[in-house]
Amino acid sequence: MKPLVLLASWLGLGALLLVMPHPATAQQRGGTLVFTIPASDYPSMDGHREETFAMIHAAAPHYSLLIRLDPTDKKAQRLEGDAAEGWKVSKDGKTYTFELRRGITFHDGAHMTAEDVVASYNHIINPPTGVASPRRSYYSMVDSVSAQGDYTIVFKLKYPTDAFLPALAQPYNFLYEAKKLKEDPHWYETHTVGSGPFVFKSEQRGANWVGVRNEHYFKKGLPYLDGFEAIFTPKENIEIEALRGGRSMIQFRGFPPAARDELKAALGDKIVAQESVWNCSLFAIPNSFKKPFSDIRVRQALNLAIDRWGGSQFLSKVAIAKAVGGVVIPGDKLAMSDEELATLPGYWRDAKKSKEEARRLLREAGVPEGFSFKLYNRNTDQPYKFVATYLIDQWRQVGLNVEQVVMPTAPFFAMLYKDPPQYDVTMDFNCQSIVNPTADIQRFISKDRTDGNHGYYIDRKLDQLFDAQMQEPNFVKHKKIVDEFQRYLNNQAYFLTTLWWNRITLQSSKVHGWNITPSHYLNQQLEVVWLEQ
Repeated sequence: MKPLVLLASWLGLGALLLVMPHPATAQQRGGTLVFTIPASDYPSMDGHREETFAMIHAAAPHYSLLIRLDPTDKKAQRLEGDAAEGWKVSKDGKTYTFELRRGITFHDGAHMTAEDVVASYNHIINPPTGVASPRRSYYSMVDSVSAQGDYTIVFKLKYPTDAFLPALAQPYNFLYEAKKLKEDPHWYETHTVGSGPFVFKSEQRGANWVGVRNEHYFKKGLPYLDGFEAIFTPKENIEIEALRGGRSMIQFRGFPPAARDELKAALGDKIVAQESVWNCSLFAIPNSFKKPFSDIRVRQALNLAIDRWGGSQFLSKVAIAKAVGGVVIPGDKLAMSDEELATLPGYWRDAKKSKEEARRLLREAGVPEGFSFKLYNRNTDQPYKFVATYLIDQWRQVGLNVEQVVMPTAPFFAMLYKDPPQYDVTMDFNCQSIVNPTADIQRFISKDRTDGNHGYYIDRKLDQLFDAQMQEPNFVKHKKIVDEFQRYLNNQAYFLTTLWWNRITLQSSKVHGWNITPSHYLNQQLEVVWLEQ
């Protein structure tokens, strides 16, 4: 198969996809990239089960993907092969055939074959009992995945859908060794052996993570860097000082506007800022299995009490939270307009009226004035603590007394995965990579359909709407179904949407070859990043 040009069907540009070489530039080889990760730690090393940037920023450079977003594409739209040399799609859109590059080796010397790719995707799509896979419902369209010989992988779909290729290109879809998965499906939770541009060297939990150049990387001439060191720090002020003092070269997640302005004023053209919309939002989840939150009126009251429009004006100045939206990223063709949102409870423009209705529902549900509960949150400043503080103030205004319980990343995620849920109300997020609302809203369907639902409810109407929109080819009908999904979810108040994020990254002017995207999960393999010596 010849290298092909990516013209992805999900962008409406055709069905035959090709991979073109990157243009030559004046990259320099050598140096160690030092960056910070604004988290205290990570739950595990396994990309297939994790959802946090704290893991992927450290681990992604060690792994290959089958296909991915082209890291040189500044528009963050073009897909390309990574381990795949190329691929083709059948006329009916239900069969995708991928050709694997020859000569790929894992860091332990094992040779990669189609069997490894099939095992990796089966680990995601059909995880063994006891293995979490929060994105498995992304692949509800997949009927089977199989190997044809050593270098050909075939995906058979139940129905054609534009949601398939973006799902396949998820940056968490690390390619693992079939043998290791067969021996122990949990092996990668505590080990890091990939086929990517950097070899794992060492890590000190909660302190740092170190990788060095893979001298046997299958892409000739890459990576440019000698290695990287990731430093874990959940405190924004420490990250800012590290950039100011040259102890860090970049932070890939994002900063609020004030941090950008402060560092630009101090460092001038020695610091470079990039800005993008962000496919990421925060939610509050009331425990619908626990009184009084099992009463829909109480959940609705919590939702009504939140002034999103006022919150946007305030929080956008001090935090990375900004845009008002539903469960679809604002500005997307499937998103509700501001006018449509304003008709939903919790999005009314009249905040006073909304809070009065919240108080009425609480009285009707028998919740006493001054009722106390705990809001569980992650020990990450941006935007978790900022948004939580705002929510607590909003709920105080309707007569509720809320205590914030802040937890390090690993125990916070362990709490989210505890079934049945033990929290009163918890913060949660829906951060996705390639903008793909058709699949991204899988977060909110029934728990037995997705491990990403930390509300743990079962609601077959949401499942039916999700499946219907996944298969609907007509855009007008598709949007109508997605709108109904959003209205119904908002009325049930299982997840309380807060604000969507605005991404601003800061880097030393010596760092080149890294482009911002609408996701802090993308472009983290780092093989095309280089340092000006």
